[in-house]
Amino acid sequence: MNAALLLTALPVLWPMLTMLACIACAGRSRWQEGVAFAGAVGFVAITVALLAGLADGAAYVAHFGDWPAGFAIAFRIDRLGAAMLAVSALVLLAVLLYPARVDASGPVGPWSRPLLFGLMTGVGGAFSSADLFNLYVWFEVMLIAALGLLVQGGRAAHFEAGFKYLVLNLVGTVWLLVAVGGLYGVAGQLGFGQLAAVLPGSGQAALVTVFVALLLLALLSKAAAFPLFFWLPAAYPALPTPLLALFAGLLTKVGAYGVMRVVGEIAVPVAQPLLPALGWLAVLTMLAGVLGAAWHWDVRRVLAFHIISQIGYILLGVALGSVAGLAAALFYTLHHIVVKANLFLIGGLIRRCGGSFDLRRSGGLSVTRPALALLFALPAASLVGVPLTSGFWAKYLLVRACFAQGAYAWGAVALLVGALTLYSMSKVWIEAFWRRPEAPAAAVVPLPWRAWVACGALAVITLAIGVYPQTLIAFAEAAVADLALPNGGGR
Repeated sequence: MNAALLLTALPVLWPMLTMLACIACAGRSRWQEGVAFAGAVGFVAITVALLAGLADGAAYVAHFGDWPAGFAIAFRIDRLGAAMLAVSALVLLAVLLYPARVDASGPVGPWSRPLLFGLMTGVGGAFSSADLFNLYVWFEVMLIAALGLLVQGGRAAHFEAGFKYLVLNLVGTVWLLVAVGGLYGVAGQLGFGQLAAVLPGSGQAALVTVFVALLLLALLSKAAAFPLFFWLPAAYPALPTPLLALFAGLLTKVGAYGVMRVVGEIAVPVAQPLLPALGWLAVLTMLAGVLGAAWHWDVRRVLAFHIISQIGYILLGVALGSVAGLAAALFYTLHHIVVKANLFLIGGLIRRCGGSFDLRRSGGLSVTRPALALLFALPAASLVGVPLTSGFWAKYLLVRACFAQGAYAWGAVALLVGALTLYSMSKVWIEAFWRRPEAPAAAVVPLPWRAWVACGALAVITLAIGVYPQTLIAFAEAAVADLALPNGGGR
């Protein structure tokens, strides 16, 4: 196996091998923790190597299995996939650095880390896959691992969360499988590039449009878009904080990534008539998420509803169907993975210091924990879109693309949702940090240095994107431009 072929396979092989190593260390917690952390460091190194090798735009391409083209397991990692892999690896490293029991939000057993790397195996496969059936398979790997992580606590709340997650995600799974089967029946191919070449001239335009619409609907359910988002706030708060941060940062973004692939590469002309409907679904997703966040007082649920709201922004960029819109969507996705994971990790620290996830039972942390207040302020401001933060540039690119294409209503809603996001995040700030606590102040609880390092590192990444956005903007534009050449050069 040559070096390029091995590097293409490593986003799946490495987390899979780490998972097996963690299983082997199941009876030795410290050993397992060390193996998991080393696995995360190695995963970061692999994704950085992938990104470095894609500077010229040529993708990594590999076919596994002794089968002819069209049947072999096909991987193709371009700049879009490599960027998603890299940011996923960074968040994984931060999550494993963050102490597992910092906020007493739930037990972490010997199967937590193996399941975590099982989940990352699915994530790595989804971002590397070059055909629809394999994308479906990797979604199922993610589903199985996510279910294990949800129910591992063994309490009624964990089983309830797992059941809701399973039932509502299985609906999307069935739609996805039917859409994949239907497109194969029409095209006789499932590779992204092959579908892009065959679908426009298939002679069955109406049937193809139906299957592409079903495919998009399935991916939207995985992304927690309106009206299929109820599983997310119902399931996520049952997770321990580090796992919650990983779920929040990554899982819905895999669905959004799939939508980007379909609209920007797999079914470019076929999806065009569907884009107005996608745009209005994005608008409803933004509004539903931000209104849910404004309603709740549990910091986990506030942030969970903001996942939904921000997915709406990403889908809005995709719905514009242009290079500028897709680039804005990619920039938004990369920024949001980092910011959202960090906010959930900081939410665990708020719980540790304030004694509760309920904002009404907290307060006064700006006095007792000024460093924590500052650490929260940066990702919170970025989520809102305060100027010179990464969120500002993400929303600026998106709104600019909306107005440039005449989608004034969509752009106006994006601005409105930004204002409502300011309200809900101000509520968190006022209740947890500014408001004087009702009960006498408890003894100051020490915060683990590893939590400071994990949250601080993600905050530094957010700050760097905000101060030097042009590098990521140029990369996003180049990455989505690659989608127009699905059969382009590879290694």
